[in-house]
Parts: sequence; C-alpha cells; structure tokens
Amino acid sequence: METDLEAVIRDRNIVLSPADIKSYLQMTLKGLAFCHKKWVLHRDMKPNNLLIGADGQLKLADFGLARIFGSPDRRFTHQVFARWYRAPELLFGGKQYGPGVDVWAAACIFAELLLRRPFLQGNSDIDQLGKIFAAFGTPKPSQWPDMIYLPDYVEYQYVPGQPLRTLFPMASDDGLDLLSKMFMYDPKGRISAQQALEHRYFSSVPPPTEPASLPRPPPKKESASLKVLDFNSQGGPTVLSPPRKSRRVMPQREGFEVNSHQLDKIDERGNENRQAAGERSEHVPMSLDFSVFGMKPPTRPTINSADRSHLKRKLDLEFQQPEEE
Repeated sequence: METDLEAVIRDRNIVLSPADIKSYLQMTLKGLAFCHKKWVLHRDMKPNNLLIGADGQLKLADFGLARIFGSPDRRFTHQVFARWYRAPELLFGGKQYGPGVDVWAAACIFAELLLRRPFLQGNSDIDQLGKIFAAFGTPKPSQWPDMIYLPDYVEYQYVPGQPLRTLFPMASDDGLDLLSKMFMYDPKGRISAQQALEHRYFSSVPPPTEPASLPRPPPKKESASLKVLDFNSQGGPTVLSPPRKSRRVMPQREGFEVNSHQLDKIDERGNENRQAAGERSEHVPMSLDFSVFGMKPPTRPTINSADRSHLKRKLDLEFQQPEEE
C-alpha cells in the first residue's frame, strides 16, 4: 500500500473537499459493513489502519484484535481500540458488545477528517469519558438505560452537550445528522455501518470523489540506510545491506553444531589465554602465611570412604556409556 489515512489527514499540503471526505468515509464504512456481515468485529479502527493504494482504494488493515461476534453469551475484553477511538461502553468496562464499537470508532475517524486532528484526545479512560461528555453532554438514564449496569460505571456530574454545529462548523447538515447517529450513546440505538451507507449524506450533493482522483501524499522514499537492491551478473537480485558491527563469537554450547575448524580456533585461543595467565602468575606465592593476619589456615575438605566409593561407581558408569554419534 502506498500510504494510509493518517498521512492524508496530517499532510497540510492536502486540501480535503467535502466530496473527498465523503469518499474516504464511504470506503471505510463499506469495509466495516462487509466485516460485520461476516460476523467479524475489527476492534482497532483508526486512521493508520486504513491503508490507501496507488489506485486510491482504501482497505481495512491490522486484524490482530478482530474477533467473531454473534453469540449472546460471548464476553470480550474491553481493552481494545486506541483510547481516542474507544466507545463509552468500553470505557465503562463493558465485556458484551457488538459492531457498535466499530461504528463509534468510524465516527471518530469521520470527525478527524473534518477537523484534521483527533477529535477526542483523552489521557486516561476517565479523562476520555470526560472529553466525550464535555462534547456531547453527560448521558441520562433515559438516553442509555443499560449504562448503570456496566462493570466500571461511575456517575459523572451532569454537563450539557455542545451543538454539533459548534463542534463541526464545516460539516453539512446531512453530515451532522449522520454524526449524531454514529455518536449515539446507547449502542442498541447506534446506527450500523450498513445503515450509515444508506444515509442521505452519501446521496446528497456533492457526490463522493472517485478513489483514483482523491488527494494523497507523495509515496514515501526509501531511506539510504535501508537495503538496496542491485542485480548481479546472473540476473538475480543482490541485497546490499548497511555494514553491521562484528558479533562476539561465543564458545560451543550443548545443542549447537560447530565445525572442527572453529573448534581448533577456540582451543588455540584458550591455550594462548592459559599461557598468558601462567606467565602473569609466575611470582604469585602458592600459599599464604595466615598467622600474619591472626587467622588460622582453612581446613582442607575431607572425603570419607562411602563418598569415595560412590564417586568411583559414578565415574565407572560414565566411562561405560557409548559416545554420541
């Protein structure tokens, strides 16, 4: 893939028209609708997981957190999605959820396309909920009846929400209506990806830009430190890598094969080291007079006859074992 949606949003040299935003959102929702039709939750929707090819087509990527859904008793972890794209039911510790969590993240991406920056940037789960409530108002039980039964639910002080027109002054009326349905607190009432595709926002003027005509940042150039491909005399590719630091050669360990030439080198180094150590220790006394320090010399450990016979039997058994091939 040539680039991703995050690079498009961050590139200030790119001007995104309403038709361009509509096209990127439409392709995102088409991918989500297909996943949900196959009973797959993506659970990691964010702009840099939306890859864009040379033909302008947008593809959903990174299905590492994806899971099959549909079983009424299936429980999931709530620690999914990047925090800025996490639905409120996840922030309250919900473990039984459905495709609405992907739709909430898609709404955050829609808002990011409009604002050219992440919409809700919380520093923690509690702060993220505070950012959501400051934007849309604290939810009431009438808006979201199941909220109080979520595992990590805490009551927040009520604050009124801001008008969507204030939050997204550049959006059309149809775009604001779609946002309000995608950002609905109650996941049971939240619009689905397929329903969002059928919203009048996509059929109104202007129509979505054709993918091939969408603005994209220039493709990333390969760094000089990366591997360079060349062709040898036989016509095959030759990989030229940057120079690496020499590795330390470790002695032979059990389970690793080393050829005889390497063993000879290791033995030679060992002999040289032992010889050098012997030369340095020529004048070192072999014994010490402990009486100078007011100490008694340590007693030599002794071995009794039972231990001696046991060691003899053990050595005899080891020498009788056949050598490994």
